[in-house]
Amino acid sequence: MNLEQAIVTAIRFESRVHAIYAEAAASSEHEVARRVFSTLCEEEMGHIRYLRERLEEWRAGGAIRVHELGSQLGSPAAIEAGAARLRATLAGGGSRGGGGVELESLHKALDAERETSVFYKQMVATLDADGKRLFERFVEIEEGHLAVVQAELDLVSGSGTWFDTADFRPEAG
Repeated sequence: MNLEQAIVTAIRFESRVHAIYAEAAASSEHEVARRVFSTLCEEEMGHIRYLRERLEEWRAGGAIRVHELGSQLGSPAAIEAGAARLRATLAGGGSRGGGGVELESLHKALDAERETSVFYKQMVATLDADGKRLFERFVEIEEGHLAVVQAELDLVSGSGTWFDTADFRPEAG
């Protein structure tokens, strides 16, 4: 797969994940769930825009500029710290029943994030130079998304709901 094909494929992956989060935000019954899904939805839209810009650069001149790609969820360390707090809440019995539509959305999101992460890891392993650098940051971000979704799935499907716990704020790290 060449760089242009990789970027086009990445846009498809990101668009799929974005659609899952948009649907989840729209159908969530709980405010905290809507907020989490909306944040992830916005993050994925930022990825789509970024990738489209890189694709335009590639098509215009056969090269790309790899710009820093931020995350609304914070650094990988902050994301993991937030996920660890959510897991500790579950382990401490701090949640109390629930799930419903959000549980189904979390399962869909987890599957899509895993597939996307695998794709990005493959691109890092097979592309060279700018292609490798482009997708290395996506690996970090998608791993963070996986940690967030898994932690929330643990809370929803474990002994209760995460909607009554303190808000997940990875920036508080």
